[in-house]
Amino acid sequence: MARGLMSSSNAALDLGTGGGEILLSIEDVSPQLVVATEEYAPNVKLAHERLAPFGIEVVKTDDSDLEQKLPFADEKFDLVIDRHTCFNALEVARVLKPDGVFLTEQVDGRDCFDLCQAFGRMPQWMFFTLDYVLDRIESSGLAVEFAKEWEGRMVFKDVGALVYYLKAVPWIVPGFKVETHMECLLKLQDRIDDEGELSFSRRLFILKAVKV
Repeated sequence: MARGLMSSSNAALDLGTGGGEILLSIEDVSPQLVVATEEYAPNVKLAHERLAPFGIEVVKTDDSDLEQKLPFADEKFDLVIDRHTCFNALEVARVLKPDGVFLTEQVDGRDCFDLCQAFGRMPQWMFFTLDYVLDRIESSGLAVEFAKEWEGRMVFKDVGALVYYLKAVPWIVPGFKVETHMECLLKLQDRIDDEGELSFSRRLFILKAVKV
């Protein structure tokens, strides 16, 4: 979907570009003006190295703030894309031109709920659901054209793989360490011994909106 929208865009913004992976995958259809934002310092450096050769500017922002102000002029872009990054709907609407498109895929705040529970935690963003985002989008003056939720499962065959995952995505169980969470890990190992695997919930949603 992003590829098709990018091919008809004149000025695009990628919120939370990470290492620039999405933009690199559709670089062949990118408009003349493309700007990306990113919060995580190592990713800012990586994205700049990858995207600068294509004339794409990378701007450091606070992508974890739902009220963040975007450092761009009003009606600068006709397309804003966002994959798994917080956004301020009012700011997205402000920087979009009339008839501009906002496309986002988000992790539902209840994602990995049962995995968090296994470590005595609750997800930090439980309120962040499609309904919550739709309310903010519609209040900002954007008209939702498409919205869809997805639910699935992720499976681990051994605890070592789960440990690797939790270290790679530290926001699921903040402060996770094998030494301090050994009791929880042993209980999960017992589950594997009994059931053959560990299965945890995943929840995502996607939406497309237009500035009217």
